[in-house]
Amino acid sequence: MALAVEDSPVFVAPGQSVVASCFMDLDKVIQAFRGDGAFPWGAHHQRMFHGVEKFFRPGYQANLTTAWLPALGGVVAKLERGGRVADVGCGHAASTIVMAKAYPRSQFVGIDFHKPSIETAGHRAAAAGVANRVRFEAATAQAYTERDFDLICFFDCLHDMGDPVGAARHARQALKDDGTVLLVEPFAGNDLAANSTPVGRLFYAASTMVCTPNSLSQEVGLALGAQAGEARLGRVFAEAGFTRFRRAAETPFNLILEARK
Repeated sequence: MALAVEDSPVFVAPGQSVVASCFMDLDKVIQAFRGDGAFPWGAHHQRMFHGVEKFFRPGYQANLTTAWLPALGGVVAKLERGGRVADVGCGHAASTIVMAKAYPRSQFVGIDFHKPSIETAGHRAAAAGVANRVRFEAATAQAYTERDFDLICFFDCLHDMGDPVGAARHARQALKDDGTVLLVEPFAGNDLAANSTPVGRLFYAASTMVCTPNSLSQEVGLALGAQAGEARLGRVFAEAGFTRFRRAAETPFNLILEARK
C-alpha cells in the first residue's frame, strides 16, 4: 500500500521525487545556506512540484471529504447547496479537484503564485471533468481580488509563506461573515520534544530544505517551518484578526484546523 497502490491513503512512493529534487538542487541550496537562507519555491527542479502533488494527494483523497470538511461547523451543508471556495496555494490542484468532484453545486477558485503549477492545475481539472466549475488564478496569498467565499483553504502551504499573518488577514477579508478557513498543516506538537518522532524528524528535514528557505525568500520571511504546531499557528490567526481557532481533526501526518471570524 505504501509503495505500489497509488490510491492508498499511505502511498508515499512519490516522496522520492521530492528527495530527488533536493539532491538536484543541492548546490543551490548550499549556496543559500551560506547566504541568507533564502531559496524560492520556483527555483526547485520540476520534480519537486510533481512529487509534492503526488505525495499529498492520497491523503486528500482519503480524508478531505470524508473527515476533514465534515469536522468543520456547517461547511458541508453550504457546499452541498452550492458554495464558493478558494484553495490558496493549490499547486497542481489535487485538493481543489477532490472537492470539486464531491460538491458539484459549488464553485472553486485555485490560487497559486507559481505560474507553471497553475498551468498544470488547469490541465488536471480538465482531465477530471470539473473545469466548468473550477478556475485558476496566478496570484500570491495576499493579492487575489475575489471576495465572499464560504470556505478558504490552505493545504500544507501556509508555513511556506513569507507572511502567513498577511495571508490569513487577506483570507479574513475575503470570507463571508459566516465563512470558514480550513488550515491543513503537517502534524506537530508545540515544542521540540513533542516533535522528536519519526514523522516529526521527516517534516523537520523537509522544512529545512524546502519550506523555511522558501519563506525566507519572500517579504517578511517569518519562517514558521513545517513544525510550527497548533499554538503558534493559532497566534498567527489571532494576529490576523480571527476570534475562533480550533483543532477540528487530525491524522498521523496532518493537523486540521478551523478558523472563523
